[in-house]
Amino acid sequence: MRRFKNVIVYIALLLSFLGFSSFFLPMETIQIRIFSHLKVSAVNVSIYTGSYKLMADDFFSSLYKQGIDCRIEMKGDSIEVKQNERVLGTFKYIKFYGNEGSELKVKLINPDRKLRNYQENLSFAIVEGSIRIINEIELDNYIAGVTEAEAGSRSALEFYKVQAILARTFALAHINKHVSEGFSLCDQVHCQAYFGRPRDLSIYKAIAETKGLVVVDENLNLIVAAFHSNSGGETCNSEDVWGSKTSYLRSVPDSFSLKMPNARWERRMLADDWLSYLKLKHNYPSDEKEAKEAAMNFTQDSRKVYLECNTSKVPLKNVRLDLQLKSTFFNISPIGSDSIIFRGKGYGHGLGMCQEGAMRMVKLGYKYPEILNFYYKDIQLIDLHKLNFFKDE
Repeated sequence: MRRFKNVIVYIALLLSFLGFSSFFLPMETIQIRIFSHLKVSAVNVSIYTGSYKLMADDFFSSLYKQGIDCRIEMKGDSIEVKQNERVLGTFKYIKFYGNEGSELKVKLINPDRKLRNYQENLSFAIVEGSIRIINEIELDNYIAGVTEAEAGSRSALEFYKVQAILARTFALAHINKHVSEGFSLCDQVHCQAYFGRPRDLSIYKAIAETKGLVVVDENLNLIVAAFHSNSGGETCNSEDVWGSKTSYLRSVPDSFSLKMPNARWERRMLADDWLSYLKLKHNYPSDEKEAKEAAMNFTQDSRKVYLECNTSKVPLKNVRLDLQLKSTFFNISPIGSDSIIFRGKGYGHGLGMCQEGAMRMVKLGYKYPEILNFYYKDIQLIDLHKLNFFKDE
């Protein structure tokens, strides 16, 4: 068995900057492209805590401390750097190297966005007509930011632990997702949402108490750490959503989700629009009496994969995507003389952990191992530092 081959690559850079031995990139780091969905042309950066050195192309500046502000602006294929309106120069690449505990405040100017705080190192370069910003950060500090972005602030400590373990598992399983572009992961849901340093500092306690823990399947492979908002009372099988079967993403009854905010939803639609959509998009025979009846009176006591009539099968995951529904777990019935109503359950794709169900479990006293083993089948929690990632068996 090949254990975790090509799963985790730690980017290790040990730097000594002109005698400043405290400036370094720790051994367990990850490179995250931030503001990856935006075309950035101007940004303000200021030192919030700690000390920084600025590398501009091959030149290292003097030491910068708290209160120093820099404006970084795209000028053609280069970056102009200003400090207090004084132009320091125009460069191809700049990087802020921070010491331990260092933190930067980042305020996008064009486009305009709210201020965010980022720990450790930031680099800037012009790529495809905009400023590409990469945050080089210790893995667990990144996981802390992801945990708040995905779980929200003011959540319970035990729920933060669950989300942190899943975030760490996902990050390490997808460490090379953007390697061809020069970084590890982006800050959008394409990878994991990440908005910098979390505001709720209790997250760091959750990180520390689950340090190194990841979720693996029965073959000791990192799992696909899928989760969603609300299952509506039943999670999905992986093959019903993604087309491929996994041992751990199995459908489970989930009563914990039922009394939570996203457990129910409704959507109205003109009946003619619904039937036309089925016919045009899925070649469904909605003009035939039996097929029309099935489409107008569709029920799911437990999760189905298709809306079916005779040989016609319409994938519910496509209906959800096309009509922008909250889930595939819905019933359809006529309402009035010309409309139908979708009465739905849950929110999201339904795979893996139900976040609202997990929150409910925490309130009832369940601990993070019990929650993870409820939503994922035949898994183990393992300290990644005790595994030999690069050994073939």
